[in-house]
Amino acid sequence: MAPGIAPVALDAMGGDHAPAAIVQGAIDAARKGQPVILVGPEERVRAELERLRASWNLPVQVRHAPEVVGMDDHPGQVMRRKKQNSIRVALELVRDGEASAAVSAGNSGAVMAGAMMVLGCAGGVQRPAILSVLPAARGRPVMLDAGANVDCKPLHLVQFALMGEVYSRRVLGVSRPRVAVLANGEEPSKGTALTRAAAAALSRSGLRFQGYCEGRDLLAGEVDVVVTDGFTGNVALKTMEGTAQALAVMMKEALHRTLPARLGGALVKTAIDEIRRRVDWREIGGAPLLGVNGVAVIAHGASDRRAVANAVARAADGARASCTGEMGEAAALAAGLLEEDQDEAGSTRRSK
Repeated sequence: MAPGIAPVALDAMGGDHAPAAIVQGAIDAARKGQPVILVGPEERVRAELERLRASWNLPVQVRHAPEVVGMDDHPGQVMRRKKQNSIRVALELVRDGEASAAVSAGNSGAVMAGAMMVLGCAGGVQRPAILSVLPAARGRPVMLDAGANVDCKPLHLVQFALMGEVYSRRVLGVSRPRVAVLANGEEPSKGTALTRAAAAALSRSGLRFQGYCEGRDLLAGEVDVVVTDGFTGNVALKTMEGTAQALAVMMKEALHRTLPARLGGALVKTAIDEIRRRVDWREIGGAPLLGVNGVAVIAHGASDRRAVANAVARAADGARASCTGEMGEAAALAAGLLEEDQDEAGSTRRSK
């Protein structure tokens, strides 16, 4: 175990390429000095370590968890019925102080359900949210919720904004994050009843609130925290991911179509590789689940070794920032901001 560095609990059985890619990613993270606890059926995990001929002087441990969560398993039911599954055991290591954070590329609904059951919600948080770091032209903007909550109330969006501001400031180092609500236009009259109520409350929150932002603004780097419901956020995130993949294919085809194109492609290869790296979701690694009493990171189901290693690094960054309590305290302020709107509405009705 590396002195002074807390281990990250990594679900060895989560994702499309488990356990091979997960174990490979754990080894890569350990080689950079980050201790990892691989959680899963011990015999399978150790066999994978042996197959990879991993050096046993690396800070990698194995914790036995005989049960596995499938992608089709019902999140709540599987957490109750399979209490020795690898996701739950990883979260229990965080709860018990044996690990600083938990990472899984498995069933995201099960990770969220497990985190709420095992870790519980922080402070006044009603619903945890998935935060995604966006591959923007400038800065490191984040968007939440990216898929945890399909149906939201204004209180949830306000809490997402308050928690996202803490994460942006404490983990990503943005001194005074700019916050906006995702809508179909920048004018205050746009949006839905949900976004209008959330925006009205956030305008009095003391945050650096910018009002509405549109989908075209997500990657511009003009806003640091973008707030939306989980349905819209997940669609936007998957659209960006698909667009990046389609552009990569089109660029590759165009640069191989003719001899001049191939020569030009060779000249700009370094620049193209840099752009590809910046929009590659594997570089981001994983999405933190904000609002629970501990650090939990949900990695992409298709994660390879690079994505896994980056997810472990992201989890470790979140654990070092130690801002879970601050997020809970910030979220508790949301109800008061919305009550001001209700009081004003009541006063207006009485005056009439």
